[in-house]
Amino acid sequence: MTSASRLAVRSAAALALLFSLAPASAQTVTSERPTTFTLGNGMQVVVIPDHRTAVVTQMVWYKVGSADETAGKSGLAHFLEHLMFKGTANHPAGEFSQTIQRVGGTENAFTSTDYTGYFQRVTKDQLGRMMEFEADRMTGLVLKDENVLPERDVVLEEYNMRVANSPEARLSEQIMAALYLNHPYGRPVIGWHSEIEKLDREDALAFYKRFYAPNNATLVIAGDVEATDIRPMIERAYGAIPPQPSIPAQRVRPQEPPPAGPRTVTLADPRVEQNNVRRYYLVPSATTAAAGESPALDVLAQLIGGGSNSYLYRALVIDKPLAINAGAGYQGTALDSAQFMISASPRPGVEFADIEKTIDAVIAEVATNAVPAADLERVKTQLVAEAIYAQDNQATLARWYGAALTTGLTVDDIRAWPDRVKAVTAAQVREAAQKWLDKNRSVTGYLIKDTAPKREEKRS
Repeated sequence: MTSASRLAVRSAAALALLFSLAPASAQTVTSERPTTFTLGNGMQVVVIPDHRTAVVTQMVWYKVGSADETAGKSGLAHFLEHLMFKGTANHPAGEFSQTIQRVGGTENAFTSTDYTGYFQRVTKDQLGRMMEFEADRMTGLVLKDENVLPERDVVLEEYNMRVANSPEARLSEQIMAALYLNHPYGRPVIGWHSEIEKLDREDALAFYKRFYAPNNATLVIAGDVEATDIRPMIERAYGAIPPQPSIPAQRVRPQEPPPAGPRTVTLADPRVEQNNVRRYYLVPSATTAAAGESPALDVLAQLIGGGSNSYLYRALVIDKPLAINAGAGYQGTALDSAQFMISASPRPGVEFADIEKTIDAVIAEVATNAVPAADLERVKTQLVAEAIYAQDNQATLARWYGAALTTGLTVDDIRAWPDRVKAVTAAQVREAAQKWLDKNRSVTGYLIKDTAPKREEKRS
């Protein structure tokens, strides 16, 4: 697979992860319980049987993401993700990807704030080869300036495509930077352009040697396998890799101070075709929340912003024709504090103030009065139903387990999520709105079209 095609696939996957409003923290309910074990070198293994077809998905998740980068070297985790396809002494650049293509499989990789992942989906008879390739590049990566520097240019071009040329992405970048004043979640996963430009081979190798080790990785195998059958294969491929003793048992990052007041960001761009207002609240993640808080936030997001029956959609799009769309989401899969997001696009001629007034009224209603029982049961049923339907995709199951386990949750946390959603009460939803949807905890971003005439350059 070429760098360009990998870039396109990775970008699509990253966007799917970013904008999926389904809580990736935990959504399994009817699938068979996975088998888990830990190798002697500390590598955690999860095997998820799915015997509907003779296909398997292998995912290796490293517990390192953009929030673990050294200050001043933003984008390093994502840069290394690109470089992991540059080959080893045993397998030159391109051999791994070409082998996957030749056997009719697919591959992908992705970087987030808390983890970096690599996966292949192949027929079950090819699993052993995939393990051998993946284990080899865990410690055997070979990097040279002649392939590192061109790949840095690829990343810079990706930045231009995904961020610099996208007003929507730039607004999200600026909102996150304003939401996290102290925590490294405030820097973009892809990095700041000025810092990406300076990343080099030594930076990548140091990061690789520091974080890529079996005791900092989770192997997830989903598909037509049984743990007892493939455990010897896993032991042979990964078991002899030495651990990295300097990796701490727990990741500790700088945390956010108590928010002192609401913040705003305005981005004007001549390419904007549709104005947009977004509000992000700083809220607990599934890992940091008190008992019952995270599922209550899941239910709250679905209630006020999940689809055409949601309170925000009805208030902004149906009851009063103020916006062309409106929604909300809670991204709870994070090691540290997460975000609750609200978004709306006003109709032509409608002021942001009118949109925000309606948003505030919806939140105040939920924070003051008990949610009607019928509405509560409806959204809880929707969330649990999504969990059941989504189990038809083995790669999705692997992603849920991998993302959750690399951000501090357990298999039991994942499997119990539907029951926790079912147990959410109207009082918990009201308390979540009161406590966490406080404007002082928010950043509101405005995306507008820049209509100012361009200044002509003076010629001497």
